[in-house]
Amino acid sequence: MTWCPPCRPLFVVTMASQNLPGVAVLRGSGYEVPVSPVLTWTGAVQAVLAPFGAFGINLAAMTAAICTGDGATIEASLASALSDPASREAAVVTFLATASGVTLLGIGSAFWGLLAGVLTSVIAAVGRRRRAAASPPAPAPQPVTAASRTPERTSA
Repeated sequence: MTWCPPCRPLFVVTMASQNLPGVAVLRGSGYEVPVSPVLTWTGAVQAVLAPFGAFGINLAAMTAAICTGDGATIEASLASALSDPASREAAVVTFLATASGVTLLGIGSAFWGLLAGVLTSVIAAVGRRRRAAASPPAPAPQPVTAASRTPERTSA
């Protein structure tokens, strides 16, 4: 690293805050990480792509933690989001708006998906409250007595 003295702080920060914790997360999840080859390859790719703006290539600790968790698949995430009937519509709207990739006023789809999901959730909650207030309360269950247990006798 003698050729780039200003790069040293970025290298130290990347190693200390991303690569080492990333390796620890992967190893903690049971993955055998060959540290030297992985760091060699990420460093080489970063050196080649840095002039084009890709200077943050590393073993991201948070990404590793998310990808090795129990709900690490899209299917598991969607199943979890859609399991609650009260928030199902908001989850679908959020997913679709975010996946659309739309950019409006220079703001990306992640923001618009979140906004659409929150609005859907609020509107659905107001609708549920109105329906609950408009419907009559359910009749209270009748207590079971000895007289109600015996069948009526008819004369033959």
